[in-house]
Amino acid sequence: MAERRGAFLTPEQVLARHRGGPRTGVFTDGSCEGNPGPGGWGVVWVEEDEIVAERHGSDPQTTNNRMELRALIEAYKLLPADATIAVYSDSQLCVKTVNEWAPGWAARGWRRKTGPIANLELVQELYALARAHPNVKLTWIRAHDGSRWNEYADALATTYLRGAGS
Repeated sequence: MAERRGAFLTPEQVLARHRGGPRTGVFTDGSCEGNPGPGGWGVVWVEEDEIVAERHGSDPQTTNNRMELRALIEAYKLLPADATIAVYSDSQLCVKTVNEWAPGWAARGWRRKTGPIANLELVQELYALARAHPNVKLTWIRAHDGSRWNEYADALATTYLRGAGS
C-alpha cells in the first residue's frame, strides 16, 4: 500500500512524485487494513503515460489476497479480448496462481494436491478471464519501488481509507 510512512498518497500526489517504471500497461493493486478487515482494489490502464481507464472499489470485510484478485479481475474486464498488453500486479501469489498453478488445478477439477484452493471462486473467474485474453501477459512488478503506475494503482486501492467514494 502507498507509502506507509504517514498519510496515504492520493492519485494526484503519486503523479507529482513518481516518474519511473513502465509507461504502458494495466496496473493493479489490492489493499486491506487488518487481514481480514476493510479493503480496496485499484486498476489503471495507461498507454504511453496517458490514462485510458481507471477503476477502484472497496469491501467492508475482506482480505488482502481477495482484493489483489479482484483488482486483476477488474483489469481483465477492462480489456477487449484481442488486447495485446501487459497487466502488472505486485502480488507474486496472484501472478503465480494464474501463470503457474491454475492450469494444473483446472486439469484436476479445481483441486490442489495439498488441500483446498483459497478464494476459489475468484481464482476461477480470474483464470477464465486470463484465458479469454491470450495476448495479455500477466507480469509481476515490485511493490513500492517508485513505479509511477503501480503506485497510482495503490493510491486507487487505498481510496476507501481516505474517505473518498468507491
